[in-house]
Amino acid sequence: MSVDVFAGKKIILGITGGIAAYKTPYLVREIKKRGAEVKVVMTPSAIEFVTPLTLSTLSGNEVIINIFPDSQKNGSKLSTWHIDTALWADLMIIAPATINTVAKIANGFADNALTTLVAALRCPLLIVPSADVDMYRNNMTQRNISILKDAGYYILDAEEGDLASGLTGKGRLPEVNKILDNAEIIISGYNRDFEGKKILISAGPTYEDIDPVRFIGNRSSGKMGYELSKAAYLRGADVTLVSGFSHERAYPEIKLIKIRSAEEMKKSIEKELKNNEILIMSAAVADFKPVSFQNKKIKKEDKFSSIKLRQTEDILKTLDKTGKFTVGFALETDDELQNASKKMILKNVDMIVLNSLKNSKSGFEVDTNKITIIHRSGNPVKFPVLSKFQAANKILSEILKII
Repeated sequence: MSVDVFAGKKIILGITGGIAAYKTPYLVREIKKRGAEVKVVMTPSAIEFVTPLTLSTLSGNEVIINIFPDSQKNGSKLSTWHIDTALWADLMIIAPATINTVAKIANGFADNALTTLVAALRCPLLIVPSADVDMYRNNMTQRNISILKDAGYYILDAEEGDLASGLTGKGRLPEVNKILDNAEIIISGYNRDFEGKKILISAGPTYEDIDPVRFIGNRSSGKMGYELSKAAYLRGADVTLVSGFSHERAYPEIKLIKIRSAEEMKKSIEKELKNNEILIMSAAVADFKPVSFQNKKIKKEDKFSSIKLRQTEDILKTLDKTGKFTVGFALETDDELQNASKKMILKNVDMIVLNSLKNSKSGFEVDTNKITIIHRSGNPVKFPVLSKFQAANKILSEILKII
């Protein structure tokens, strides 16, 4: 089993005074759960929304709020806490970052403990702005966010949705898992290297209906495709995801097209590929479907004993891929490398990702994969067991080596 990239890392969580601060205890808990140490620094207004005691208890560390101690009558601790803490960290996250704090950092202010710490940082900084819609869209706020991006800070934009004011629009703090995914991208050393690229990804199973209540399907959860879409989005790509049934959730910024059958997937892929330059076919498309669909539920008393099947059309093989970089997937149980290489040639793809079912931590219905990436030229690239999110990033990085 691979080691979580958060394990042993030292992370500062900065919290500012917005209503979304109520989510931060969950963020602290999840970071700790993944093996990292957390220190929390708050602006004075942040304590109006979430208590330092809660965050101190969850993090296991003292919460920093003020630059100076309340009193020096009985002595004082070391006065260079901001330097020591800045040097300690592998990553700092500010979530939520109010428009006030965004403006301060963009213009070089260091007038509270949080902004002073930012000025002393040597590690990467992920800023997650959050505000009501009109405050977020304010021209000065957007200018300040642009300044931070240009300065090399990582920015995770707010999401569209219902806001505390009762209004609807852009300004919501992203969910905890999305913030963690972005932090994982940064910790892993990736950046927005897919900026300007358009990627089409397929995910999940296809279901081929027998009658109104039964279908032929497979065990694909869709997780690999969804993790690919998330990783690609966080690395700057414009992502379209065509997905069969899945319990996984896509980021709201990803264009999600839900399909059911292999035929529906083919039509959607053909339509969307025109506007995309990279295709990653990670879906587990059914190989067979019933010859005919029964309009009424087949009853037990009908002594139903067999289903006549015919092959579905091979989407990847028959697709017009001219001018598109195409990645296929192969799930093999024997002669893995040989069969996967044959599949790459047969389906005329640029790269194929081999999933092994010989490892219990790889394949369907698990959160990890053991992949081998096969190029048309060069030796296969083998990876150890990785989380599917990490495997997704490895696949994306291999694509970048070729395109």
